[in-house]
Amino acid sequence: MTATTDGTGESPLPEAEAGHSTTAPATATASPGAPKTSEAAARAVTLATEHLLARQDAAGWWKGDLETNVTMDAEDLLLRRFLGIDDERTTAAAARFIRSRQRPDGTWATFHGGPAELSATVEAYTALRLAGDAPEAPHMAAASAWVREQGGIAAARVFTRVWLALFGWWRWEDLPELPPEIMYLPKWVPLNLYDFGQWARQTIVPLTIVSALRPVRPAPFALDELHTDPRRPNPPRPLAPATSWDGLFQRLDKALHVYHRLPVAPLRRAALRSAARWIVERQENDGCWGGIQPPAVYSVIALHLLGYDLRHPVLRAGLESLDRFAVWHEDADGAPVRMIEACQSPVWDTCLATTALADAGLSPDHPALVKAADWMLDEQILRPGDWTVKRPHLTPGGWAFEFDNDVYPDIDDTAEVVLALKRVRHPDPERLETAVRRAANWAVGMRSRNGAWGAFDADNTSPFPNRLPFCDFGEVIDPPSADVTAHVVEMLAVLGKQHDPRARRGVEWLLGEQEESGAWFGRWGVNYVYGTGSVVPALVASGIPVSHPAVRRAVAWLGEVQNPDGGWGEDLRSYRDPEWIGRGASTASQTAWALLALLAAGERDGEAVERGVTWLTDTQREDGSWDEPHFTGTGFPWDFTINYHLYRQVFPLTALGRYLHGEPFAETPLEG
Repeated sequence: MTATTDGTGESPLPEAEAGHSTTAPATATASPGAPKTSEAAARAVTLATEHLLARQDAAGWWKGDLETNVTMDAEDLLLRRFLGIDDERTTAAAARFIRSRQRPDGTWATFHGGPAELSATVEAYTALRLAGDAPEAPHMAAASAWVREQGGIAAARVFTRVWLALFGWWRWEDLPELPPEIMYLPKWVPLNLYDFGQWARQTIVPLTIVSALRPVRPAPFALDELHTDPRRPNPPRPLAPATSWDGLFQRLDKALHVYHRLPVAPLRRAALRSAARWIVERQENDGCWGGIQPPAVYSVIALHLLGYDLRHPVLRAGLESLDRFAVWHEDADGAPVRMIEACQSPVWDTCLATTALADAGLSPDHPALVKAADWMLDEQILRPGDWTVKRPHLTPGGWAFEFDNDVYPDIDDTAEVVLALKRVRHPDPERLETAVRRAANWAVGMRSRNGAWGAFDADNTSPFPNRLPFCDFGEVIDPPSADVTAHVVEMLAVLGKQHDPRARRGVEWLLGEQEESGAWFGRWGVNYVYGTGSVVPALVASGIPVSHPAVRRAVAWLGEVQNPDGGWGEDLRSYRDPEWIGRGASTASQTAWALLALLAAGERDGEAVERGVTWLTDTQREDGSWDEPHFTGTGFPWDFTINYHLYRQVFPLTALGRYLHGEPFAETPLEG
């Protein structure tokens, strides 16, 4: 193993302690419990296992649909119209999906059961106008009336107004400015490119080009019905006090608008070239950028504006990658329907499915698990990425979320892949262990100064990017979170590194992050149920006794928020409204997360666990799956949320498997 440091002067992880098990332990005997509950759980596990095995791709991976909201579909249609590549079949199929998500009051929400959302409604309405829906049609008139009541287009988010500006439906002059010269800010200057999280960084660079060039395509119709007053579409608003942060950044934006009118021409041209080169260098092998829709669509637009022909290999590959984000199906009448995924999650889904099947009792050398392990091993990223800006001497070894995203492996996927691989008895154990060592060293090297872990970058905690007027589209930095830190801590414990000072520092950080209620905030899943379901198993695996006050407070909180039907649920509104914390309709994935925490805490024979298991077994479908229309995944807390269609399968199977067979890796020597 290469002797490198993680960029902070710390050495790689030592080899595992002698005698520590490197394969999944034998299935444990279930402890005594309610016989009927155990029998029902066993039947459910059998059905769920068969269902999940049947969904594995021949190459070894799993991938469920990743559903977000109709802005993805609307923006795809706007992109195609802007580039002149729209076609009747695609437009009609996308419009059917958008209409299917319209609420009875004519609006659109950003998650199932959620409240109406202005920007989503503006974008969906505009897309349906492109598809030929008449503004006087009842469903359209209801939407436009609601938009006007909310303040019209002027009150929508910046990204929505950028899309409208591309067709002259909004003035570029009335948008926040973000010049391409940001490319040249040194890394020690606030608001340099690497102060932004990877998803924001990948989006902002192409948008600086678009913002600088301010293109306008001829609009096929007016959108006067979406303004409160078409004669004054952007009524002036008073500036915040100059002594406030908002006031300071508003005045900075005004200065940048002046610079846009009088730029230093050679510097502007050089910045545009540098931004274009930065984009092209980060295009992935599959043609996408960052593995997600927003950077991809803006990169295509930006490069096209700079003269790249649509037949150019870079743009051709980019457009092909966006086509692969389309999920086609038929509606009840047999008409084609097209939904756009914001991203694809094969690595994440595959490691979670592998863990679920192993914990459910599948033999660790089962061909499906070995095939999944082979695919994951082939996906390990062994080349440097943007993370080297903060950790230039760290040896690569992580995994990304998507099929191709080598520039941006993430710590969460890496930890969960390691946990999955350690459950597999691979025919080439040295290959697997080498990959695990690389991954663990990379993940540990990516920890932040406070001892915890973010998702993609180390120490990505600047307070300034979120204050920019341009950045109103969700979280744009990547600070450490409890759920990612917990997964790394759990990984280290499974590798026998629970005594490592870096693991202990992570445990200390997690204990300090517990809320008064006993729960933990969930950054990448909804919300406190996810955070708590991630942290408690990690703490126990790392040696925190189940009698520890932090564990008991978590158990008590989960008991308090359990629904009368026996399940658990938490609405996305919990990110904004404390009244919703721990409250919501019971879902399969959230019930499973609560059970994972309770089982790790030694509550296997408790009433809460029995009721939760019973809810899962009672709500299972005949084919072994579960229904879950609710969104339980988080992109940006509140602003962008996700329904991972495989969550409803993998997490219940994991929880039921641990209920029947005990905690995995129970043989691992733990600190008392």
